[in-house]
Amino acid sequence: MSGTGAWTFSTGVSLLLEHLGIVVGFVLGLLLVTRVLRQHTRPVTSIAWMLFMVLAPWVGVPAYLLFGGRKIRQLSRRKPPYFPHEPSTALALDAASGEPLDEIARRLTACGMPPPRAGNGFVPITDGKLAYDCLLSRIDGARESIHLMTFILADDLVGREIIRRLADRARAGVRVRVLVDALGSLRVRCTRLRQLREAGAEVGVFMPMLPLHRRWSANLRNHRKIAIFDGTLAVTGGMNLAQEYMGPLPGRARWIDTCAEITGPAVADLANVFVRDWNFATGDALLPPPPPPPQASTALQIAPNGPDVSGEPFYDVLTSAIYNARQRIWIVTPYFVPDEGLLRALGLQARVGVDVRVVLPRRSNHRVADFARNRLLRELVASGVRVFMHPRAMLHAKHIVIDDRVAISGSVNMDARSLYLNYEVAVFAYGRDAAERDAAWVERLMCDCVEGAVPDPGVPGRWAEDLCWLLSPLI
Repeated sequence: MSGTGAWTFSTGVSLLLEHLGIVVGFVLGLLLVTRVLRQHTRPVTSIAWMLFMVLAPWVGVPAYLLFGGRKIRQLSRRKPPYFPHEPSTALALDAASGEPLDEIARRLTACGMPPPRAGNGFVPITDGKLAYDCLLSRIDGARESIHLMTFILADDLVGREIIRRLADRARAGVRVRVLVDALGSLRVRCTRLRQLREAGAEVGVFMPMLPLHRRWSANLRNHRKIAIFDGTLAVTGGMNLAQEYMGPLPGRARWIDTCAEITGPAVADLANVFVRDWNFATGDALLPPPPPPPQASTALQIAPNGPDVSGEPFYDVLTSAIYNARQRIWIVTPYFVPDEGLLRALGLQARVGVDVRVVLPRRSNHRVADFARNRLLRELVASGVRVFMHPRAMLHAKHIVIDDRVAISGSVNMDARSLYLNYEVAVFAYGRDAAERDAAWVERLMCDCVEGAVPDPGVPGRWAEDLCWLLSPLI
């Protein structure tokens, strides 16, 4: 009898605690819904979070607390503006005509980005072996400083060799600073990076994922890839430091990706992005180097984007550039899940006769993104957009060509995480020569692709696509 009573009491307490947990989770979910609405995120993002927290509060609430933040407002206020000693209206002039640069440059500058710089060397690198050889050569040739920032520094053949070369330069007296993302470089952080510290290099970890640290986030990742050598030469683009992206030997399994080698005044803007991220992650007070002298004739503008930047400058300027395009809009991206605004702009431009093309991998390394993109691609194809898919290799490059005016490259993908959450950096190269050179590479890429409509998967498949599209802002 007493055993039965004890069992009944225990069961009652258990049911009460379970009920209380559901009620508390539901109340927290409702409270956080108001926070979601105050953040003024995209409607689809807000709806996804609200459904997640209301329907599954015991999962959605902690997930939002870990992953739901979008802007670090205190950081945005605390960080100084880019190059505050320059007037915001300072614009580079076209090297040939002497006229002010494109409206895109003016809009970026008005959004608080560094003004465009004339007189730069800009050499695209579209092969993983060439990129690897270039990076090692620049590391070995550095005499004063190496500042390197990356999302992924892998514990593989490529990552270990880069670490070894950096350690050699540090032992030779070169000031080596390496900044890695806490999530992207998780596997290498606790092992190989010790070699750099023991050699005298400085290592920073961006945004630890556990709340035990003062500056942490499980959601906001540093996706920028920048290497600065002696303050006079920079390498930036989409390539991480791993054998999927680059390596000593060519290989069919290697991803298609690009980067660029930059010389001239724009290097100082990339160095400033590194310095700001380094100081934030480490607490140092490092100062950026002075701008190098002009080297060539390309006008470049560096556009960082992310939680430390006021507003969404890359998204705003890209949307404006798409609407103002008259001849072509060519987009190369590994993940294509734009919001309604970008989707509508691309479809409208295709309907009025602009040559709109989207180049993608047939199958990326993120299957949810692939499912989410398909319904959007079918809408674009119906509007007249041409879609090209690479049938074999994973395509990881990020390029946008607008008319004969500008070629945009860097680390920014065409998805919600890249456009709204990650720390990113883009390079705007102005002028006909830059646009035509990028377009020629895209044309060669399209020759290896298959053009055509995206098949309709039927009712069950459409349900899966809709679910993935709804979840895409959260992943």
